[in-house]
Amino acid sequence: MLRLKEEFVNIEIIEVSPRDGLQNEKTILSTADKVELITRLADVGARRIEAVSFAHPKIVPAMADAEAVMAAVPRRPEVSYAGLVLNRRGLERAIDTAVDEINVVVCASDTFSARNQNCTTEESLAAAIDVVAGARAAGIFATVTIATAFGCPFEGEVSERRVLDLAHRAAEAGAQELCLADTVGVGVPSQVRSLMEGFGATSDVPLRFHFHNTRNTGYANALAAIEGGVAVLDSSAGGIGGCPFAPKATGNIATEDLLYLVERMGMTTGWDLHALLPIADLLSERLGKVVPGMVSKAGFFPSPA
Repeated sequence: MLRLKEEFVNIEIIEVSPRDGLQNEKTILSTADKVELITRLADVGARRIEAVSFAHPKIVPAMADAEAVMAAVPRRPEVSYAGLVLNRRGLERAIDTAVDEINVVVCASDTFSARNQNCTTEESLAAAIDVVAGARAAGIFATVTIATAFGCPFEGEVSERRVLDLAHRAAEAGAQELCLADTVGVGVPSQVRSLMEGFGATSDVPLRFHFHNTRNTGYANALAAIEGGVAVLDSSAGGIGGCPFAPKATGNIATEDLLYLVERMGMTTGWDLHALLPIADLLSERLGKVVPGMVSKAGFFPSPA
């Protein structure tokens, strides 16, 4: 039987479908559709939503309407909206839209960093440190995500020492949260445990994880993180998404599937799983394909009366 630390029985889920979910889809949703998705997610319990990306519109066209989306989302005191930021120009755009938090990405692999951000890992880290300083000066919560932390599609294995060095340097520079991302879905639970132990041994900055389910290990990895005491996880409604710069990328772990897993195990999330399930159908309709999440197809168990 899983034994959880008492303070971690509530799992905080960062909903990433409006950004990481939609950025890799062939169908680009309208601003109105994005705002509807975000509103419905907030209605069913999402409290931290990665709503937009401030990447260059020519590079990530699906996120070109970031300002319009942020101008239209419902502002509620209990909901925090995050924007993905890659550099100081992106941060300026984010500040202008009054985001509540920013997420800045550093790729642990130089090759992936060159394709994703047109710079080396060290250059990306320097930009991230600059963004963190600017965000904190503006009173905006700052997360640094270490991408390709579990492996790179171009270089193969990524050194754990390299990942932890980047994470520690970001934390020391003022990041208020560190996220380790399995960008291409190659990770396994033993890696999760090792990275957690390595980071937690020398830093008290909160840790969160971002898992993709490309090789069907995403939920096992999420459980390994929870068992180790991490209580903040990213997921995407319907399991949509991936990275446009990663070959053969498939979706994130699905929010409804993650909710089912942790709530059946006696943990709480603050979400309404029954009300969430129709959002997967909405995404299937709007994207013109069946989304990969499973619980939206199988239904909850036991079925509601």
